Amino acid sequence: MAAKVFGEASPEAIQREADRLAALQHFDLLDTPRDAAFERIVRLIKAVLAVDIALISLIDGHRQWYQACSGLFADEVPLQDSFCRFVVAADEPVIVPDATLDYRFAQHPAVTGESHIRFYAGVPLRTRDGHTIGTVCAIDRQPRSLKAGELAILEELAGAAMDRIELLRTASTDSLTEAMTRRAFKEEAEQMVGLALRHRHPLACIVLDIDHFKKINDGFGHAAGDAVLKAVAGACRQVLRAGDLFGRLGGEEFAVILPHADAQGAASAAEKLRAAIEARSVDGAPGVQGVLGVTASFGISALSIVAKDVETLLAHADAAMYQAKHDGRNRCVSWSMLQASLPTGSRRRVLKAGSILFNDRRSSIDCTVRSLGADSAGLAVSNSADIPPAFVLRIDGEGFETRCQVISQDRQHLEVVFR
Repeated sequence: MAAKVFGEASPEAIQREADRLAALQHFDLLDTPRDAAFERIVRLIKAVLAVDIALISLIDGHRQWYQACSGLFADEVPLQDSFCRFVVAADEPVIVPDATLDYRFAQHPAVTGESHIRFYAGVPLRTRDGHTIGTVCAIDRQPRSLKAGELAILEELAGAAMDRIELLRTASTDSLTEAMTRRAFKEEAEQMVGLALRHRHPLACIVLDIDHFKKINDGFGHAAGDAVLKAVAGACRQVLRAGDLFGRLGGEEFAVILPHADAQGAASAAEKLRAAIEARSVDGAPGVQGVLGVTASFGISALSIVAKDVETLLAHADAAMYQAKHDGRNRCVSWSMLQASLPTGSRRRVLKAGSILFNDRRSSIDCTVRSLGADSAGLAVSNSADIPPAFVLRIDGEGFETRCQVISQDRQHLEVVFR
């Protein structure tokens, strides 16, 4: 059973966590692409403080996600395994000179195992309104203490990271792929949806995710992954019409808005995109000998009496895309195929801490509720492998609890309908 981060929290603590997650949602940075400025900050932390590991992280309802990290190979860690959850809970810096002597961490696998973590210093990544949305950390494999002024240096670098987060809110173009950023894409997509509803013309949405992208990064390095991302974006731009909207939603996930296209037209466009990506082999990628083949999986949704906003369109297309992954990848799946037997209504984007309860409520897994409607939800988890097809979803601190059935999933995402 997963331990809850804040234990039996008071109503004030529950509200504080809800406000913190709302502040985190405002920046819409979770699972966004790597950023050179954040990478520079973590390298600076390592050099100035002479530590083995430095990271900038964001913390949602179920995990600590690394916005930038130097010295570790993971992209995230479940919240119950995170040192940084104590920084969020305390809302102040946490310094651990020797983890083997601290009752909170002495038996932690990162301390007792191969990672051999000994020293930890984490400071809050704090918004202007005072919400701690993440941490900036210096970590070492030898016991040590912070010298005079070093904590102040770490806090200044946390301030620099927060300044960069604020600046990214205004960016409109992804520097690597030249696709629109997630925020800019959604803002323009909302305008397109409004026009489509006003003038009663069709509009459709496609979400695509590069297959086995993590294996490319892990096997050949991020430079090879970047080459693949550029190639996929280039293939998409060659197929899309001038009036179509193309954005990068996350690391290897892209989305398209197709004005004046219905579900059938979007399915045809998705198939053209799929074929173009499959045909676009990547030659000469850094660290790769020979040609690297690439495919992607696609989900399709369209405006309807239920899907009248961008968040619902994206949620439905996401669910269809996860089904395409489940069915074998390198294929296109339409939301209407899932909707036929399991209809769901409109949703709004949220960021709420939740719990998945199963095994007669004896087992619990932390989750983050990413989208929520009257009869369905989109959930994120650290690993969905042990989650049964039916369970109880509880949204912490809100008195919300309902039975759910999984309609599609991948390793870290679940689409569910309420029963």
